[in-house]
Amino acid sequence: MILLKLAYRNLIGAGVRTWLNVIVLSFSFVVIIWTQGLYDGMYDQAMHAKTDWEIGGGEFWHKNYDPYDPLSLEKSHGILPESLQELVREGKATPILITQATMYPDGRLMPVLLKGIDPDQRILKMPAKALKDSAACCDLPALIGERMASRSRLKKGDFLTLRWQDVYGAFDVMDARIVCLMRTPVSTIDNGQIWVPLDSLRRMLRAPGQTTIVVLAPGVEPPPAVPGWEFRSPDFLLSDIREIVQTKSVSSAIFYFFLVVLALLAIFDTQVLSIFRRRKEIGTLMALGMTRSEVIRLFTIEGAFHGILALLVAAIYGTPILIYFKNNGIPLPSYTDSYGIALSQKLMPTYGIGLILGTVFVILITVTVVSFLPTRRIARLKPTDALRGKWS
Repeated sequence: MILLKLAYRNLIGAGVRTWLNVIVLSFSFVVIIWTQGLYDGMYDQAMHAKTDWEIGGGEFWHKNYDPYDPLSLEKSHGILPESLQELVREGKATPILITQATMYPDGRLMPVLLKGIDPDQRILKMPAKALKDSAACCDLPALIGERMASRSRLKKGDFLTLRWQDVYGAFDVMDARIVCLMRTPVSTIDNGQIWVPLDSLRRMLRAPGQTTIVVLAPGVEPPPAVPGWEFRSPDFLLSDIREIVQTKSVSSAIFYFFLVVLALLAIFDTQVLSIFRRRKEIGTLMALGMTRSEVIRLFTIEGAFHGILALLVAAIYGTPILIYFKNNGIPLPSYTDSYGIALSQKLMPTYGIGLILGTVFVILITVTVVSFLPTRRIARLKPTDALRGKWS
């Protein structure tokens, strides 16, 4: 306890030098937690958006389905086995049929993915019900996202001509009407895609009962083994987002490293200068009976107190800042769609207890180690030399 009181008095007695170190180190606390909170919030936001709009509780893919190979779509559908059909009947899964098509809006030609979805499904947040509500207005109601509408210059109520190839290789055409524009943060169900009723697409392809993928509702346990179909868990389907966020986190770690190093260099220099200028004080303490290890602990505690004071200062001005951004978010520009992550118009940071405690623990331990390193010279110092202001 005496060492703690003595270290605290010495630290406060150093005046401006102490507070400069404390402010710089507190800046490191706030910046690291704020920045890492952005990445954690980005991942959480993208994960929830993908789960709500696209992947649900996981997907069953036809064995030939490859989302990165559009040419394989012709052979990537089949009849659902009984175990998956039972989930569909119970409302625990929804089937989706996918094929290639070409659309001709205003005489222009654009390749698209034509996707059929059950308008009565309640698993995904997609407004598929609009396809059912508008079924009487035209032969083929269609749903597209706002990105697709912007790219193709289509709006609600417009007609467009679709051309596709059925399972027997015959080409056919039909006019579709845009009955709904959906606003979704998930660009992978928007760009270059047109959604139509599942039964209509099956009739167009002359493929009754055919399905390309089946989306399970969140929390539904997938059947153990389904011949001809492969289960893709949410963890697998979110792996791309996770890798993108991890890559950005690693690049930010370099920034964190230099930020902390600058603060630690200031503390290291302060410790070296303090030991050099206080040689007579060290000799006096030894002459009064304090052992070398106690003197080393005294100076190490003084250095470690920089971290504790910095934590308190960071909490005073950093907490309101972090709370403000957590409640209000950060508006994102429109070009963030090109990042490949499902983000809404605002990025809401997430400050988990693990992030805060982990940052505090790492910085305090590092500060303590850096504070200890210069004190090793005291172990070789003779009290008589110290009292004369010399090094042994």
